[in-house]
Amino acid sequence: MGFSDLLDRMIGRTPPEAPDERMVLPPPPTADDVHAALAATEGLLTGSALPSVVVARAARVVDTVRDTVPRLKKITGSELGYTVIATATDYLPEAIGSYQRLPRRYADTRPVDGAKTSLMVLVDQLDLLGLTMDRVFDAVYRDDARELVAQGRFIAEKFGSAAAGGVLNADDAPAPGPPPEADAEAETETDDESATPTAPPSTLAPPEGRAP
Repeated sequence: MGFSDLLDRMIGRTPPEAPDERMVLPPPPTADDVHAALAATEGLLTGSALPSVVVARAARVVDTVRDTVPRLKKITGSELGYTVIATATDYLPEAIGSYQRLPRRYADTRPVDGAKTSLMVLVDQLDLLGLTMDRVFDAVYRDDARELVAQGRFIAEKFGSAAAGGVLNADDAPAPGPPPEADAEAETETDDESATPTAPPSTLAPPEGRAP
């Protein structure tokens, strides 16, 4: 305890509260943040003269990440979620930006990693990001695919396989009646017959000795 603290206690003065030195972490990126990062990366791809091998590979990564974003809330906090967010907001734009900051002739012709140029190193990074995001995409939607397969098997067991044309038990179904046209024709014929007059039988007996 320092002298100032002792003096505060003696005179009854309340010491000032120490500032809260706890570190406040920013909230995790949302789906909107990921979409904004992808849009910015697409701006880099279209706004500068990048080699076609870079544009094609980077666009593949952007498309795969964007297709995974609808399930981002489901995987947030997991390793898959971290990979999706980090790829969109850090790995991909930083790899492209590092290449763009180099003079083109130097980046495309000077070896920097063994025999690899900066362009070759970037292409390797984009290939690795593309493969990783493909695996993340498959893992994220695998549960939905399993539910679809299970539903398909249930329907096949219930109604028969599609190859066999389906089997539907209709023994308890009522027999179909005649078509409406047939009913109308039958009623018309009945009405015509009842409307035709019939001759009354003759009440006169034939004369005797003569055949009727």
